[in-house]
Amino acid sequence: MKTNKDQPAAAALTAARGDENRDLGFGSVVASESRQRLLNRDGSFNVQRKGLNFWSSFSLYHWLLTIPWWQFLSALTVIYLLTNALFALAFLACGPAALVGSGMGPAGGGVGRFLQAFFFSVQTFSTIGYGNISPVGRAANAVVTLEALVGLLGVALATGIIFSRFSRPTAKIIFSASAVVAPYRDLSAFMFRVTNARKSQIINLAATVLLARFEEVDGRRMRRFYPLLLEREMVVFFPLSWTLVHPINDDSPLHGLSHDDLLATNAEFLVLFTGFDETFSQNVHARSSYQAAEVRWGARFSDMYKRSVDGQLLTVDVRRLHLTEPVREMQK
Repeated sequence: MKTNKDQPAAAALTAARGDENRDLGFGSVVASESRQRLLNRDGSFNVQRKGLNFWSSFSLYHWLLTIPWWQFLSALTVIYLLTNALFALAFLACGPAALVGSGMGPAGGGVGRFLQAFFFSVQTFSTIGYGNISPVGRAANAVVTLEALVGLLGVALATGIIFSRFSRPTAKIIFSASAVVAPYRDLSAFMFRVTNARKSQIINLAATVLLARFEEVDGRRMRRFYPLLLEREMVVFFPLSWTLVHPINDDSPLHGLSHDDLLATNAEFLVLFTGFDETFSQNVHARSSYQAAEVRWGARFSDMYKRSVDGQLLTVDVRRLHLTEPVREMQK
């Protein structure tokens, strides 16, 4: 049975556990010592991991799935050219009589002979086989057999990776360049807005917004996390844009704070979206953050809707997503 003396200790333990639950997985060291933003605008985390060698932490499949398309196609082209170049050298190593036909020039070395072997390798790798050049001897035919196997496996792997890249469910949500603190009804509110960059429909889109700021705790400067209650935390449909609103009332962690207070405490607003993409029939995620310097105080978003003359058609001008305009009077 707990006594009255145990109640303060229990309350402290409950508060400590509450702070641990708000840690979000960054850890106490990062929360207390890191002065950089936790989450970059593109959704990547601003934390580095060291201590593992390159091959322990490297995943070729994951790397090929996540790199930009131009890097993926460049890597695929380089691997294709190097593979055919290696097999061309293998054919040349089999001797001057290993490849014969109307497409082959006079025996001997040189760049011309290498290019002929290279193009024959391309034909073998891709199973084209024009018939102008053919292998002669066991060594050359053994190289052809090996290259045919490598070609079949390579095409299958490349096709699978390309399919995985196309079919990987991702959300492309555009966040406004800045957030605002603007008058809202009889209060002020923290706001930012988003829109879907794709024509695919996201349904049941839910948002989570947290405030991270440094505070003095037992003489130490530590980062604390506070969830911000939104006026609407989920929308069933997301065809146009969505302005997320956190009213700054008496229960808000932003109550009584100014823009200078946010700057002094390295405040950062962490944003996470989770929704269901009906095109992929899978859940998709998007995340970003706003630092205190990226919050415009005393501004509001400009209208981004366009209406037809008859008023029947409503469209969204995505180019106006980031536009803001000053507010004359800020309500406290």
